[in-house]
Amino acid sequence: MAKMEVGVITSLGVDNDPFAHVAEFGLKTCQLCNWNPAVWSDARAAEIKVLARKARVRIAAVWAGYSGPAVWNFIEGPSTIGVVPRRYRKKRVAELKQGADFAARAGAPAIITHVGFIPEDPGHRDYAPTVEALREVADHCRALGIGFWFETGQETPVTLLRAIEDIGLPNLGINLDTANCVLYGKANPVDSLDVFGRYVRCLHAKDGCYPTNGRELGHETAIGQGKVEWPKLMRRLNELRFKGDVIIEREIAGPQQAKDIRKAVAYLRRTIERL
Repeated sequence: MAKMEVGVITSLGVDNDPFAHVAEFGLKTCQLCNWNPAVWSDARAAEIKVLARKARVRIAAVWAGYSGPAVWNFIEGPSTIGVVPRRYRKKRVAELKQGADFAARAGAPAIITHVGFIPEDPGHRDYAPTVEALREVADHCRALGIGFWFETGQETPVTLLRAIEDIGLPNLGINLDTANCVLYGKANPVDSLDVFGRYVRCLHAKDGCYPTNGRELGHETAIGQGKVEWPKLMRRLNELRFKGDVIIEREIAGPQQAKDIRKAVAYLRRTIERL
């Protein structure tokens, strides 16, 4: 079985070369991340496809953001993030479809996004409309021949599994953000694989600690300094015959980010080689 490949997430702007960041670490796969729907143009998609080919970098997925507020905490997050909040749902569905069009034209196999704090109670008034909105986006992706992958974090594993089952389309998957499971206090990422492991298509390799109050997320750390049990996680993924990419995400800026990414590349490659 092919080994998992280590890559990195990289920002996609209006006119930057996102693959320069990938080349900095000697990697050959990446996720493109963009929160500005104005970037989703046919011309930019064609340009990205050419740049990727020249850089010999494979696009593992496009991380598709959307307009409007997104507050990363437990108090304002549920009312601002994703397609769960009713006031933003329609517009964000349209923007995610734009992102899917871009991804397909750029040669990416899927889009990924934070869909929001999916209600744990399937009888909640926002649950069924959220499922319908996600089905609309996922069906659009299916028509384009690409996947729609959920970023983990804001819901328990069983809530995410139920949503996938209720949407019921074959192109659904999960981008397992290992740290987000911890930062949001929703799961141990290793144990989460017992619930939804068969749907995991890609990883955000990230580390962190559990929340210490009821308002703010836990603290992100460099890989190996948080609560993620990397050898156990990789062994379990291997048992599940996971064939996706291990995409490093370090959500800080400056020289320390580059140092942490380099260390993470070496550590993750050693861990994978030991499988």
